[in-house]
Amino acid sequence: MLAFVALLFTAGVFAQDYKNSIGIRLGSGYYDVVAASFKTFISQPAALEFNAGFDTDRFVGDDFTSVSFAGTYQHHFPIGNIQGFKWFVGGGAVLSNTFSDFDEVKGFNVGIYPTGGVDYKLKNAPFAFSADIRPTIHIVNGAGYYNNFYANGGVTARYVF
Repeated sequence: MLAFVALLFTAGVFAQDYKNSIGIRLGSGYYDVVAASFKTFISQPAALEFNAGFDTDRFVGDDFTSVSFAGTYQHHFPIGNIQGFKWFVGGGAVLSNTFSDFDEVKGFNVGIYPTGGVDYKLKNAPFAFSADIRPTIHIVNGAGYYNNFYANGGVTARYVF
């Protein structure tokens, strides 16, 4: 029985287009305009993506800087017969903090979000690209993000290893 389980696990790992990837995610803003991104497949259709992001901006004459960390579960599905092209759905959470002298935009935030998007691994090169949407509801809203809702989206380019 143990050998059968090991065989299924091994088949699942090698059936994927890639196992791990690292790169950059460009987000729609406020707390994650630019983020380091790491994605790992934990089974055939399931992946975890982690992003460490930041944003700097000027608001009403005051500078502010935001940092964030997001963790996302993604369940992937093939798109037709196109090798390496998949769509995904899932969900995740984001922690962020905004540093500023302007009280209306500074503070700690916790948000949760559903996600959906597409992921494409180039056939003959070690690169993967994705686009996603993450409509985030902030359950702790220290920085006044859009009345607790933020329609975040992004594109990602990663090196596959």
